[in-house]
Amino acid sequence: MLTFAAAVLLLIITPGPGVLSTAGVGAAYGFRPGLTYVTGLCIGTNLVALAVITGLAALVLSVPGLREVLMIASVAYLLYLAGRIAFAGSRIAFIEAKSPPGIGAGLLLQAINPKAYAVNTALITGFAFYPASLAVETGVKLVIMNAIWIPLHLGWLWAGVALHRLNLPDTTQRMINYAMALAMLGVVALAILSATGFLN
Repeated sequence: MLTFAAAVLLLIITPGPGVLSTAGVGAAYGFRPGLTYVTGLCIGTNLVALAVITGLAALVLSVPGLREVLMIASVAYLLYLAGRIAFAGSRIAFIEAKSPPGIGAGLLLQAINPKAYAVNTALITGFAFYPASLAVETGVKLVIMNAIWIPLHLGWLWAGVALHRLNLPDTTQRMINYAMALAMLGVVALAILSATGFLN
């Protein structure tokens, strides 16, 4: 069980669309909007876990071409979120994102987030520690995953909000927003390279 918890920690703490967008939303919009977004992410990641547990994800992803469609949708949505974060509060931007992403945005991100499916599949199907009952093991895994996922994402949100609360000059805040957006673009680039087999 401790090995499983360590795996959860390492898989979730690594930069991905969820944690980067959480920090970005916190930095760009503050705590309350960020918490709403994180709520959507949390619901979304648990729905992905349920899809993995029930086999629905495996069934859907076995459809030819669907994995590529989800990857394209994921990349497009990450680019959209990166743009929202980059231009939040930016007075010089042509498009200013005045409204923060909400629960729906978090749900959508997890629904098309390849990392969410990969992580949940690895955690749910691996790291067996209670062979007497698969149902009990799965339930305990979900509790452990949420017990680690929630504080980690709240920590990323707090880090973003801490930047927001510094009341930095507009130019500095814009640079932070751009850096957050560029980090998300880096994740997009890695996802594309991985999907094309370039990193294998």
